[in-house]
Amino acid sequence: MTKPSSSRSDSPFGSMFSTPEATERTSAAAWVQAMLDFESALAVAQAVAGVVPPAAAREIARHCRAELFDADSIAERAVSSATPVIALVRDLTALVGEDARPHVHRGATSQDVVDTAAMLIARDVLDLVLADLRAAADECARLAEEHRGTVMIGRSLLQQALPTTFGSRCATWLTSLDAATTALERIRHERLAVQFGGAAGTLAALGADGVRVVRLLAAELGLPEPVVPWHTDRTRVAELAGALGTAAGALGKIALDVELHAQTEVGELSDAEAGGSSAMPHKRNPVSAVLVTAAARRAPGLVATLLSAMPQEHERAAGAWQSEWEPLTELLRLVAAAAARTRRLLAGLQVHPERMAANLDLTRGLVMAESASGALLEALGRTEAQDLVAQVCRRAVQQGTTLRAELLADARVRQVLSEEQVIAATEPGDYLGSAPAFVDRALTAHAELEKR
Repeated sequence: MTKPSSSRSDSPFGSMFSTPEATERTSAAAWVQAMLDFESALAVAQAVAGVVPPAAAREIARHCRAELFDADSIAERAVSSATPVIALVRDLTALVGEDARPHVHRGATSQDVVDTAAMLIARDVLDLVLADLRAAADECARLAEEHRGTVMIGRSLLQQALPTTFGSRCATWLTSLDAATTALERIRHERLAVQFGGAAGTLAALGADGVRVVRLLAAELGLPEPVVPWHTDRTRVAELAGALGTAAGALGKIALDVELHAQTEVGELSDAEAGGSSAMPHKRNPVSAVLVTAAARRAPGLVATLLSAMPQEHERAAGAWQSEWEPLTELLRLVAAAAARTRRLLAGLQVHPERMAANLDLTRGLVMAESASGALLEALGRTEAQDLVAQVCRRAVQQGTTLRAELLADARVRQVLSEEQVIAATEPGDYLGSAPAFVDRALTAHAELEKR
């Protein structure tokens, strides 16, 4: 019966959408071990509660090791019952001594085993994800601090907008990662509860001992104790899915920004792990960002599948529950991969301030039109100031000159503004508003989060 399961993906693409650690922790062997961890902890808890003999509990626990089981055989036999637990319990019962056999899986149902195993699997993978999210956030904080004064053009609707700083962009990345981390930490510590309700959520097979066994079982596994069994209350799974999806979105935003800034025509950022092309030797593709983007694009569909499974019939579902297992496993792997790759991407991110400065000057100062209008506002009023600057901008485009030059040459402007005022109104580094303050606020909030 000994046949260890491989932790490798059976897909040629699997390594791109997981990490070795996440694959190992969500493998068939990991799921089998998590289900056995439930059976072991259940026997121990019931022994403490006086429901089963201590010797039987020890015998059961001694055999709850995945290497003693054939995961492939369990998977094949699961088809006949729509659950892997029946085959697992039969194999476990056959392994233990005769005196312990009546006490295997006592009072439990298949969903108790799989749901609790899912919580254990999720906890193990979340530990990986959270470590990478925190490290990625630290890299964002480093970049925000280093580049709080690195001026670049801000963009809206993919067009040049107003000056900002790269530090400000990194501060936005930072706050989104911190928010995603906080949400996942709450799920990790508060919502991954043990499941134990028996056939219909009443634990009738245990008589008056049910609630005590639940408490002991939760303590044995290190999981929160739920108020009631949650067989058809899938809010825990939904919250986990939503938090994972949110984290994927935050990571995807960073990857998309890097891809856009790494375009040849932009050239403001480079991926240190840039990859090549099968056809074009000159290419330096931002492959880390590409893989994060691919993972982030797949996550919402998996989240939607898990949310669609929430309405479940009566005390036990017919199909909706079974639909959760593989999407949850895939979602955990994808987010783990995205978090790990974003961490490495940010750690090695190459920033090119000279390209940022060059791109800032592409419009020859037209991006300072709002600033120029503001300088004229008090003397001319909003409408006249904006109309005048619009005329000056058109003239600069037609003449191929700069906004500053045309403002200095315009008589109406010079009636209101001195040369020094025109220069000040067209200096990008002087029109950053609260960007530096926002960077400081993000860094302070991140530091406070790290203290908790």
